[in-house]
Amino acid sequence: MMNYYQTMDSLLKNEVDRGFVKGNSALVIKDGEEIYYNNFGYADAEKGSPMKRDTIIRLFSMTKPVTAVAVMIAQERGLIDVLDPVSKYLPEFEKMQVIQPDGSLKPAQKQITIMNLLTMTSGIPYGEDWEGCSEVGRRMQVIFDEMLKGLNNGERLSTREVIKRIATNPLAFEPGDRWHYGLSADVLAAALEVATGMRYGEFLKREIFDPLQMPDTGFYVPAEKWDRFAMSYDAPEECKLVASDSSHLMEYYHEDVGYEAGGCGLVTTIDDYAHFAMMLAQGGIYKGRRILGSATVKFMATNHLTVEQAYSLDWDTNRGYGYGCLVRVHIDQTKSGSQVPLGEFGWDGWTGNYVAIDPVNNVVLLYFIQKRGAGTTPVVRKLRAVTYANID
Repeated sequence: MMNYYQTMDSLLKNEVDRGFVKGNSALVIKDGEEIYYNNFGYADAEKGSPMKRDTIIRLFSMTKPVTAVAVMIAQERGLIDVLDPVSKYLPEFEKMQVIQPDGSLKPAQKQITIMNLLTMTSGIPYGEDWEGCSEVGRRMQVIFDEMLKGLNNGERLSTREVIKRIATNPLAFEPGDRWHYGLSADVLAAALEVATGMRYGEFLKREIFDPLQMPDTGFYVPAEKWDRFAMSYDAPEECKLVASDSSHLMEYYHEDVGYEAGGCGLVTTIDDYAHFAMMLAQGGIYKGRRILGSATVKFMATNHLTVEQAYSLDWDTNRGYGYGCLVRVHIDQTKSGSQVPLGEFGWDGWTGNYVAIDPVNNVVLLYFIQKRGAGTTPVVRKLRAVTYANID
């Protein structure tokens, strides 16, 4: 095990030493027991704050698996059905339009379902603002630019208010036609508010965060914890990092937060998120308490995409993976080039955070950084390979 520790340490330390990240941390748990943890570098280099175990980070898209669990809990309680049209909860989505290749709009022939949102087959895009971007993405970016302007001027839109604006944008395609990464999880948060009669963050706290002992997870950082909040960093040039805490997708981490973004808004610590991931690795149970039924966890971590839908799931980092309920699902070891077993699942985040959940071996691997636009970084494959060489 010493060689395992040394190799993992070397991989993490090298990322900091070469200037790729300011700081990082990794945690590996097997059968509920920690087999590796360490951290290197800074949580906030400008303040000289080191990365620590209780450092609070921005999850960005690793918020999405939490939202999927929330939907699964609501379905188990009879509050929602994944085959329901989302318009049952959010009437603004009843009469959507689909953008055509020439930019014209046609009424959608199908309703967006909760399942479409869970599998990213809804046709609801993220905003796009790069040369050659899609017209539907460009239009969504206009909506977000206007909302971000309001946010910076002190406006605090609620979750429902933001989603109503998102619903004014046309769909990229007919619901169910293909996989397309976008704002689906954010829409789910608003639907859950209607279904549960609670603010989304309150539902998560009651049903997930409190039972899983996640005291540092939520949609804002309390004032007394702000000194533990990591800075995020842009990389305008390779290996040159610049501190940046500007809002990207309407995320906002102060106590007067209005929009609780189901796709990107949570903050957490590595131990908090480990509790969440351990629950899923253990079939829905954490410390003897059942959070989800085992059949529900299997449903969430099953590839639900058809071959036609999965054609657009073409990211290099998802090679060999299908898509379940807001999580990637390992379905082909040859394509992934990985010894990780089939059925392993998880996701990453815009600032480079990564989780792998392996219910076969009851293993959880977490890697945390705060580099904007990073997604899944190459070192993750090495961390996983070294771990699976040693879990026996």
